[in-house]
Amino acid sequence: MCWAGRMILVISRILLVLVHASAACEFGPSPYRTTGIVCRMTKPAGLLLNQETAQVIQAAFRNAKFPNITGERSVRLLGKVAYGLSNIQINNLSIEKSDVELKEENAIHIAIKNVTASFKGTLTYGYAGAWFLKLFHSVDFEIESSIDLQLNIKLMCQEDRLLADASDCYLTFHELTLHLQGDKEPGWLKQLFTDFISFTLKLVLKREVCKEINSLAQMLANFVLDLAANFVRDKDIIVDLSLASDSVIKAGYVESHHKGLVLYKNHSSILSESIFSPSLLTESRMLYFWLSEHTISNLASAAFLDGRLALTLRGEKLQALFEMEDTEAQQKAVQMIFQGTSYNDSVAKVWSLAQPQISLQPEGTVVKSLVAVEVSILPTGEESQVVLYMEKEITVTIQAAYAEKKLLLQPLDSSIKFKVFKCTADPSGNDPSIQSFMQNMISVAGIPEVISSIESALTSLMNNKGLNLFHLINPEIITREGYAIVQLDFNFPHHLLLDFLQKKL
Repeated sequence: MCWAGRMILVISRILLVLVHASAACEFGPSPYRTTGIVCRMTKPAGLLLNQETAQVIQAAFRNAKFPNITGERSVRLLGKVAYGLSNIQINNLSIEKSDVELKEENAIHIAIKNVTASFKGTLTYGYAGAWFLKLFHSVDFEIESSIDLQLNIKLMCQEDRLLADASDCYLTFHELTLHLQGDKEPGWLKQLFTDFISFTLKLVLKREVCKEINSLAQMLANFVLDLAANFVRDKDIIVDLSLASDSVIKAGYVESHHKGLVLYKNHSSILSESIFSPSLLTESRMLYFWLSEHTISNLASAAFLDGRLALTLRGEKLQALFEMEDTEAQQKAVQMIFQGTSYNDSVAKVWSLAQPQISLQPEGTVVKSLVAVEVSILPTGEESQVVLYMEKEITVTIQAAYAEKKLLLQPLDSSIKFKVFKCTADPSGNDPSIQSFMQNMISVAGIPEVISSIESALTSLMNNKGLNLFHLINPEIITREGYAIVQLDFNFPHHLLLDFLQKKL
């Protein structure tokens, strides 16, 4: 129950892992043969994320290291003129418009219109001719520019990891104007150096800005992958997000396929045949996650092996369970079980005896598990005494949801079959009232209490991983036979990108 619900919602935190691709990797003949998790980002999500492109491009311009530019040219009457531009720094920068387009040739095209920027620095020049003797001058300069930028970001795979190649980068200059000391220099001097410098400067700007954009793209990709890998890792339990097959880029969406293997210490789940088909997902929401029953089931198994499927109840919680209804039969059963001992001196332990069996069905996630319950009393100064022990096979159907930054697990129906029942108050087992009371208590109050505890614990865990930083809009969890789909819209947390850029640059 614990990890079935968690897997459905936890994978939503892979919100940042929106695109993977695998052009450089080798996979089997079937494109979805070993897929355990599928992520689809649609065009509306791409348009939303493109609004953040301006921040990345501005960071690329500001972080670019512009080298000194030097040159020499023979000029009639003046002889050789040597020049150098140094201390080049960007001053003002603005972006008018940015568009994104998904191309089916495995690329994302981003067109950025009218990037206006000004550069400041120092111009040093000298010349020697018939009339002059090695005169050198230094003046401050400012360059005003208007640029269009085109990026074709190719998504490739390197050792099963995302590689975002943004080296296909073009700058088109609509304006490049040189000002020398506020235009106080003679017009011929300004014209002379504008002609000399423009071509070289364009090459330098293109090389340095495009290099920085490519570096930032890969840095962001690594940051996203590390963030996602950390989110699906909790101590010794890890979900393998390496690529399972080639990615798919259509005009309306980008889709990536991941293995979804569950790793626990020296244990690893095995690859299984996938039932994924692209037709199972639509394009009406921004983001989709397809999760196989195999992956979710293996997460539950890892949780069992790690001893996480256990719960301890004391005091008021224990009292609330055993006094769920004020009837004579209830009072009699409680008195017999606890032998008049206070709830504060008692403890109930619940744990899974075997790996839970998970089945995804249209009505919800069906969990079947063999569970043990032990109630002990701890009289003052004495050793604890087990007064009730039972083993039961529980089958419960759960519907999962996520709202107001909380995980919600709703039990729909359940069945209980007792395998072992031992009670100190009735060692012969001839009194059916205690077993009947426990049957009713477990189904009416016990299962909801366990699920409520799981909700709280998993919500806290997911928030510690950062899920609450994202604004998820109307997330839906849909279960079908053999798989589950999480679909949602979202608003991108702008501050996360700013924090990343400030820390890395």
